[in-house]
This record gives sequence, C-alpha cells and structure tokens, in this order.
Amino acid sequence: MDFAYSQKVEALRKQVRVFMDTHIVPRIRQWHEEVNAGQYPVSFIETLKEQAREEGLWNLFLPHLRDDEPGTRLTNLEYAPLAEIMGRVSWASEVFNCNAPDTGNMELLHMFATPGQREQWLKPLLDGKIRSAFAMTEPAVASSDATNITTSIRRDGDDYVIEGRKWFITNAAHPNCELFIVMGKTDLDAPSHRQQSMVLVPRNTPGVKVIRNVKVVNHVAPEGHCEIEFKGVRVPRSNLLGEEGAGFALAQARLGPGRIHHCMRSIGAAELALELMVERSQARTAFGKKLHELGSVAQSIAKSRIEIDQARLFVLKAAWMIDNVGAKEARKEIAMIKALVPSVHTAVCERAIQVFGAMGLSPDTPLADSWTWGRALRFADGPDEVHLQSIARMEIKARQYEPGKENPYLLASM
Repeated sequence: MDFAYSQKVEALRKQVRVFMDTHIVPRIRQWHEEVNAGQYPVSFIETLKEQAREEGLWNLFLPHLRDDEPGTRLTNLEYAPLAEIMGRVSWASEVFNCNAPDTGNMELLHMFATPGQREQWLKPLLDGKIRSAFAMTEPAVASSDATNITTSIRRDGDDYVIEGRKWFITNAAHPNCELFIVMGKTDLDAPSHRQQSMVLVPRNTPGVKVIRNVKVVNHVAPEGHCEIEFKGVRVPRSNLLGEEGAGFALAQARLGPGRIHHCMRSIGAAELALELMVERSQARTAFGKKLHELGSVAQSIAKSRIEIDQARLFVLKAAWMIDNVGAKEARKEIAMIKALVPSVHTAVCERAIQVFGAMGLSPDTPLADSWTWGRALRFADGPDEVHLQSIARMEIKARQYEPGKENPYLLASM
C-alpha cells in the first residue's frame, strides 16, 4: 500500500480540521455546560450539522453511497484519517453524520434493507433526521459470542414477537433515536451460526422499555448505553432485515468497517492526549527542571509517539485490506487493531494524566473522559480476549505443526 494520503484526502483532512477548529472546538465548553444542565441534544448541534452538510462533509464513511444519496463517497482508507481528526472531540462525529452506532446501522441498511425499509429508515438516517441503536449485547450471557444470545424472535402469523433483555445499547437514550436493530434467535434447531436474525423495531413499539442508562466507569453518556427490555414486542415480518438465519453474518459485515472507525477515532483521542502532554511538559517546572527534562516524562512522550504511529499505520493497513480484499479476508488484521488500539489510547491518556498531575483527573482537561472511553472500547465490539483468541486460532491454522517434521531453522541451530 502507498502510505501517503492522496491529494483528495489531504484536501479533506484540511477541510475537516478547519471545520473542527472553527466550529466545534470553540463549542466544547458550551457542550459540557448544556449537557451538565440536562439539555441534550445541545442547542447548536443541528446548526453545525447543516454547516457540515453544506460544506460537503457529510456521510463520509460509505464507499458504496449511491449518486442520489447525500454524502461524499470515500473508501475505508480515505475515511480513516478523517475519523482520526473527528476523534479529538468525543461528540464531533455526529456533526458530520458519521457517529457510531448510526454508521454501522446505515451500512447494514444500505446492504440488506428492502426498498420499503430504505425509505422508512435509511433515508432519514442518511439525512441526519433520526438516530438509531444496535441491540445485540445481553446481561445474562457472554454475548460477545453472538451464538450465546438468548433473545427470542418468534414467528406468530404475519408478525414476529420479541422477548429478551439487552444492555450497553449505545444511542438508546438519545431523544432522536427512533430505531432499534435487534438481534435474536429465530430457530434454535439450526446450526449455531444460523440461529440468529435481525429485525427492525421502532422505538415506540409497545413492550419496548428502557430500564436505565448504564454508567460506564461511573461516567454517564447523554446518548446512553442503556439496558432495554423487550417484552411481547410485536413487529410485522416485513421488518426482518435480510434473511432469517443471516443475523450472525450481518453482524460480522457490520463490524469490519465499524472497527476501523472506532480505532481511528481512538488514535485521534490519543494524539490529542500526547499533544496536551507535550505542552504541559514544557510549561510546568518541578525540582528545578521543566517536566520534559525529567527522564520518565521524556520516555512517556517518546513511547506515546511510537505507539500512536505504529497503531495508525496498522489501522490504515487494515482499512486498505477491507477496500481491496474485503472484510472477511482482513478479519485477522481487523481483530488485531481492535485488540491493540484501545490499549494504546488508554496508555497514552494514562501518561498524559500523570504529567498533568491532579489536574488530569479533573474535568479541566479532556483526559479523564478520554481514558474512560478508551477503557470502554476494550469491550465494545468484543473484549480483547475474544480478539486475541481468534488471532491465535488463525495463526495456528496457518502453520500446523507436523510431528516428525521439524522446522529447518530449529535443526540448523542445534
């Protein structure tokens, strides 16, 4: 792959950064003030969305965007550095209609929705008029393995009836969230990876109850990571997304590009943490020296730069592979970046907090919030352990040990 950004991407990077510096960064304090006062969405979000759309910075994440759909058609590799810039501010991606989980949901609908479903749900999502949520994770089982989920989706005449409980459902507390894509089991007798299906459930359907907005490391997200009960929820069978039994495959299709987005936003947050760390190390004096003159701080800065640049190149490689050979062939690289990047994110934030001292723990810097989200990302889209296990399994499969056939390098060293 070519590691240089194209002229097109460089121009977009500049445009997104100028937009961030001009319209978003000056609003950070106001965003916190309004959210802390209980106002969400904030008063200025729709104005910013209109400005972004007018500038062509809208729906940047869909490589197969149609000519009659709003947005800018970019590959995963082209979009990745833009997501990094957005990741410097936790809420910025919504301004460009590029926020999770809506991006993944729009990708699902774009690939698998019927014409009626596209008109009812995809169109308003692409226009930024509504928000959505993806309901897979459950409190009672280890649902990072989707074969474990217990929510039932039972046929009843021309309807499906849904029974189950989900949690950590991002966006579910957003007042504009109107759609849940719910994953459950339609056939317990099918092979384990063909038991699951996805159905589209309007938020206002009787039987849908948001129990609570679950705190994440005691941090409350205004858009929500909610626990939701589905009790006797009835939707027409026309709300099935794709085919019965295709839920597991749909989930995998959704998660590939989504993990690229998450990882690049994480890198943007880590880059900001390093930037703040470097500035603080030059401004603060301890024991008669600037902090950067102390060996431990200098090492923190150096390690952070090395780790961020390594992670960025790895994510760009994974994005390039998705574009060129598809998410299925890139599954090992996708798993590796997902296991790597959140740990880099939290490590850099941890070092920056240490350099800031007690101030780093306060809301006077973005570091505590950023560390919290980085830590949560080690569970989002599957915990580290699941990705590490799948990576090891692929490595072992690629090089099977044959008894009696020793590696020649081992023999040569004896």
